[in-house]
Amino acid sequence: MRLDELNAPERQLWDSFAQGRTVDLRDATASASTEEAEEAEEAEAPGDRPALRLTGARVTGRLDLRFTEIAVPVVLTDCRFDEAPDLRGARTRELVMTGCGLPGLVADAAQIDARLVLSHCRLTGPLVLTRAQIDGDLDLRDTTITAPGGEAISAVHATVGGDALCANLTVDGGFRLSGASIDGEFDLEGATLRNPGGHALDAYHVRITEDVTFHPGFSAEGRIILSGATVGAGLGFCGARLTNSGDIALEAIDVTVNRNIDLGRGLTVEGGIELDGTRIGTELSFRDATLTHPDATALSLRATQARETDLRTRRPVDGTVDARNAHLGTLYDAPDTWPADLRLAETTYDALANPLPAAERVRWIRRTGDGYLPQPYEQLAAAYRKLGHEDEARTVLLARQRHRRTILAPHVRVWGYVQDAAVGYGYRPLRAGLWLLALLVGGALYFGPHPPAPLEAGKAPQFNAVFYTLDLLVPIITFGQESAFAPRNTGQWLAYTLIASGWILATTVTAGISRAISRQ
Repeated sequence: MRLDELNAPERQLWDSFAQGRTVDLRDATASASTEEAEEAEEAEAPGDRPALRLTGARVTGRLDLRFTEIAVPVVLTDCRFDEAPDLRGARTRELVMTGCGLPGLVADAAQIDARLVLSHCRLTGPLVLTRAQIDGDLDLRDTTITAPGGEAISAVHATVGGDALCANLTVDGGFRLSGASIDGEFDLEGATLRNPGGHALDAYHVRITEDVTFHPGFSAEGRIILSGATVGAGLGFCGARLTNSGDIALEAIDVTVNRNIDLGRGLTVEGGIELDGTRIGTELSFRDATLTHPDATALSLRATQARETDLRTRRPVDGTVDARNAHLGTLYDAPDTWPADLRLAETTYDALANPLPAAERVRWIRRTGDGYLPQPYEQLAAAYRKLGHEDEARTVLLARQRHRRTILAPHVRVWGYVQDAAVGYGYRPLRAGLWLLALLVGGALYFGPHPPAPLEAGKAPQFNAVFYTLDLLVPIITFGQESAFAPRNTGQWLAYTLIASGWILATTVTAGISRAISRQ
């Protein structure tokens, strides 16, 4: 096309290009201004930077820039496109679109040396940035992109050299950036993602150098996937709302976060959260969060690792909390927010910020549907010992034996009840002394006024009711009383009872102490 074939607005754009001036087609006098036309004909002044800056234009037909190289910035404001611009494989210095309306934008494999800005825009079709390379920021703030039932944003394996700024972004359809790399922060503050029954955000295996923020005001309908992601700083959902009822709302399996994950301070989730295998550098917090996934696993922390874990939710989690094989570091919790179903098999923690009495903590352990498991009791006892609370530790281990007794055969349970009553399975050794004292007093009180007859008159030592009872009670050791006297009738049955009680006490004390020592 020759210059003399350009219409007035096109000629004005041509003339303004060298100086990088903005052509505003919203002003009807702009195309008729002789002063601007004369200025455009002047030679390029020193320091002028060529650029294409256009405001208020309507672009009819297809803007096809595939595999082209645009050596200047392109800045479009309040422009309207009849067809989706095609920048596949193109290279440009900078592309800034503000307040524009488009039926989509295709820029897969494009290379942008500075920023890609699509702010305050409205796209009625997909934004395609698959394998695009953006050396500066990706700015999608206050933009609306709609592609219901499909992928509204596809940025698979895209590379962003700066920040991904998505504050107040509205997406109706899928948002997919699996395998993408962002050398800055990923900001979704106030964004709204809607893809019911599908993936609201698929960020599988992304790498983000700085923070990922979904707060405050962020909302999503559909599943958010962060599995395999690496986050160089923190990950936050404070004040966000995630909705995917009856399914997983947040899937963040095998994620590595160098700092903290904040899933509290007003977060509301309808659906499950999966953090299995995730590694957190500092704190994992659910403080004041509301989690709802009834009759299913509302929170899965299997094999999760954190230095601190805060489970003080706003109210008890509606659903199962599964922390099997997790390492929770210092654990913060509160009895009034304990979940009804808590799985703690092979769960470890360094300390309990709120130890509570042992009897109350035992009720915490028993909130599990896994049946009898020894490890949660042993872990809790170790935590009490670390605090120097040895009595509380023994109480926990005694509760473990009582729980174990419920799964034993009936005849074994009987012996368990005997050991429990006698010495508390070895964790209440003073009970043996009390039993011994009670039996000694009872025997002495009976045999004192009812002494047994000597076996050999004249040879028997002087009868002593206390030492005679001790002779009956204490196996092996003898005071010479039992062998010298022979009780009759009631005294004989009492003697048998004392002998049997002595052996039972000796056996239970030996078994209990052995068990306690082996579990220290």
